[in-house]
Amino acid sequence: MASASSALAEILAAAARGDFPPADGGTTVVPQPSHRDAGVIAFTAHSVIFTDEDPQWVRSALAAVDCDPLAATMSPRFLAAFQARTGRSTDTTDLLTAATALAGPPDAALGLRELDDPDHPRVARARKRRDDVRVWAGADSGVLVIGRGVAGRWETSVEVEEGARHRGLGRALAAAARHLVPAGEVLWAQQATGNARSVRAFQAAGYRPVGAEALFFAR
Repeated sequence: MASASSALAEILAAAARGDFPPADGGTTVVPQPSHRDAGVIAFTAHSVIFTDEDPQWVRSALAAVDCDPLAATMSPRFLAAFQARTGRSTDTTDLLTAATALAGPPDAALGLRELDDPDHPRVARARKRRDDVRVWAGADSGVLVIGRGVAGRWETSVEVEEGARHRGLGRALAAAARHLVPAGEVLWAQQATGNARSVRAFQAAGYRPVGAEALFFAR
């Protein structure tokens, strides 16, 4: 049997290759890869729930949701029940995207410099949700974060100050992140579904939509 960590990691690695779970309307329940991370990933017509709760409880809670079965795992009613059952906190449902690493250094025009400041707000926030966090600041009011997130996957996020927006900096930072992870690796990024600006930036930088994700964090 695959370990708790590798069970989800194998599903994610396959999805990154385009090998998704069968679109059969089913739900796969696997153990949490770590105490920190629990949640739901909805692929096309198939969901994966990673939790240490009893799988029977998961299936009973899904059966109690009064909606299209294909939408049950991401329905507000189920997510609220999941949060109440686990005592965890959650923010939002994100679009989950992935891109392969790119060779060579990032664009020198960005002027990226790595920060060694554990008190930087982006560092502090990222360390609550990722391991091995590294942060770069650009010369033009942009910040790039990379770390190891769910099931050890490489994850990135970017931030652009208001005064520097609408000039393609978010897209450039998202592309630069692909040069800052080891060759052959897949880099993941989440965008809030309502944040159209972020969604467009990451897709323009080569990140492909994989599914929807709701994460629940230990308090």
